[in-house]
Amino acid sequence: MTQWEAVIGLEVHTELKTATKLFCGCPNAFGFEPNTSVCPVCLGLPGSLPVLNAKAVELAIRVGSALSSRVQASQFHRKNYFYPDMPKDYQISQYDVPVNAGGAVVLRSGKVVGIVRAHLEEDTGKLVHKGGDGRIGGADYSLIDYNRSGVPLLEIVSEPDISSAEEAKEYVSELRAILVATGASDGRMEEGSLRVDANVSVRPVGSTELRTRVEIKNVNSLRSLGRAIGYEVERQISEYESGGSILQQTRHFDEASGKTLPLRAKEEANDYRYFPEPDLPPIAPLQAEIDRIVGELPLLPAGRRVRLFGLMPGASSDQVEVAVTEEVWPYVVAGIEIGVAPELVLARAANELAALVGNAGFLTPERFAEVVALEERFSPSQVKLLLKEAVSFDGTVDELVAKVGLSSSGAEDVRAMVGEVVEANPEEWRRFVAGDAKVAGFLLGQVMRKFGKAISGAQAKAALEELARGAAGL
Repeated sequence: MTQWEAVIGLEVHTELKTATKLFCGCPNAFGFEPNTSVCPVCLGLPGSLPVLNAKAVELAIRVGSALSSRVQASQFHRKNYFYPDMPKDYQISQYDVPVNAGGAVVLRSGKVVGIVRAHLEEDTGKLVHKGGDGRIGGADYSLIDYNRSGVPLLEIVSEPDISSAEEAKEYVSELRAILVATGASDGRMEEGSLRVDANVSVRPVGSTELRTRVEIKNVNSLRSLGRAIGYEVERQISEYESGGSILQQTRHFDEASGKTLPLRAKEEANDYRYFPEPDLPPIAPLQAEIDRIVGELPLLPAGRRVRLFGLMPGASSDQVEVAVTEEVWPYVVAGIEIGVAPELVLARAANELAALVGNAGFLTPERFAEVVALEERFSPSQVKLLLKEAVSFDGTVDELVAKVGLSSSGAEDVRAMVGEVVEANPEEWRRFVAGDAKVAGFLLGQVMRKFGKAISGAQAKAALEELARGAAGL
């Protein structure tokens, strides 16, 4: 393995979050009954004509701007091929004049992966194979669902700059975060709204040649992507070292065996007989419109990391990665903007909030910030309890505190509470004052068991130590 290196380029297909399909008015949504979200246009029936979805173009420009691509005038082409899930026998796509050219994704490791292009195209239908293991080989028959046909796709093609399965996973993870942050896609690989094709080859270390590549089609999870690339790299190295050669072909990844298996010979561009789509004019976005879209871009994940590490140079990388996700970031911003200590916001967001955010209920970013700010009065465990209760409680923070039964106490009140426990446990108190630190946990446990909703552990510990110093005459 040390004598060889992998050369990997990825094609990421992401469905865009439009209300309707790319060239017709059918709903763009997941979960419809098969073949119910269709019309003459997306079924490719004779006489139907496509009408371009302007929102899809805007989202494509938004992604291109986030990737530092060159947004340009573009044109649609017909990509001709026969496959059962392509009802027209051609796909409307973009070829040599895409809406976005160039660009890059900077990985968390600092490595830069170049972007060749990010172009618009329509999705195909979906084949459902019945019988066997669900793959076409061994199936008894196949069904076709055309609901997905015509859904707007953005295909993002990387340069062959990726060198390992782990880098490929990191690239897709970062790209997915960018797509979700821009609002262009929901990035749900499990629903097929983000799919990856991996182009893989190997070469001797130190070589600059690009050897024959193999394309692994439609990988729909990061784990599968890593496994598929790992297997394919080892297969190609083994083939070369045994004196064989690699055929340029399309393969699929079999989850059960962990192997890539051949599907067909790889098509070249001339096999598709591209020609300009006669029913759609070229797209020429105005510079003012491009500037507007760029101006509306949110802070992207890389910028969010910079902001957090700028506030907290020693912050945990794992916590920061949770905090910059689209679900958690608004809560982090809300906490920091009202003046809560960034370290405290980060800890609560990356731990307690991350476990709740999928079902946050009434716990809005503003309410999260208000509750976390209460850690000046309450213990961390009490604040965690408040966050959990805030999910199902639609009231003010003071009402939430009252509902949970918490109250904050002044120094005199705390000393009185600790003193009550001291009087009830004279033998343990005598040992503590004499210097036996082992009984501190017992005494604090008694205090918190009795008064835990009124005082924090830090308050109880400080009062206990203060009373001990007084009793010892210090």
